[in-house]
Formats: sequence, structure tokens, C-alpha cells
Amino acid sequence: MVEPVLCAKGEVDDTDRCDVVVVDPQRVKAVRDRLIGAADAEAVADVFKVLGDPSRCRLVYALLEAGEICVCDLAATLAMSESNVSHHLRVLRAHRLVRHRRDGKMVFYSPDDEHIRLLLDLTREHVRHREGAE
Repeated sequence: MVEPVLCAKGEVDDTDRCDVVVVDPQRVKAVRDRLIGAADAEAVADVFKVLGDPSRCRLVYALLEAGEICVCDLAATLAMSESNVSHHLRVLRAHRLVRHRRDGKMVFYSPDDEHIRLLLDLTREHVRHREGAE
């Protein structure tokens, strides 16, 4: 077993930092071996950026509840203009969070897959959990 290495002694009393920096090389290597790659981390962050807009978040929830819904009905449901809804749907579609289907002059949207529901439900549960803890 490799002993932890004492790197430096901190003088600042800060709750986000250790007072003494000690590196455990085995632990660092084990975490690095399982760490998300830079490209995957960027893709995950992009999804959260897209869903970070409250209008898009509500729009996705509406799609999850409806299953499939036309742009007109979606705009009426959210009390938003059709052009605003269309703009947000283009962004969501570009990030593969929703898909569309054209039927004549109508365009219908639906969630791309069930991962979207899991992602939002877990995030919502986390937010509610944190609200209850404070």
C-alpha cells in the first residue's frame, strides 16, 4: 500500500478546503480511471444548459405528459406564442431531446426517449429534497 503524500499545509480556515493537503495516490488513480471523459462531460453539460431554460423545461414536461402533441396545442397549453414554442422545440430537437413528425400541415412533437423523463424526474426529486432539507 502506498502511503498518502503530505503536499502542503493550508493556513486558511475554509469549509470547502482541507486544512492540510494530503494526496492518496491510489484513490486518485481509482477515481481518474472511472472519471467521465471531457467529451462526455461537455455533452452532459450541454443537455443541462438546454434544460436550464425554464420555458424549455416546462415544454419538455408538457411533452412528457402529452406523449405527442402538435405545436398549436403545445403553445396553448403553455400560454406561449407558436413562434416561441417553435424556437424552443428547434433547440430541443438539435440536442436530441425531442423528435417531430409531420402529418400534412401539422407538426407533432414527442420526447425522444424515456431517458428524458428519468432525467427530469430525478432532477425534480433532487430539488424538492433540497427544499425540504432547508
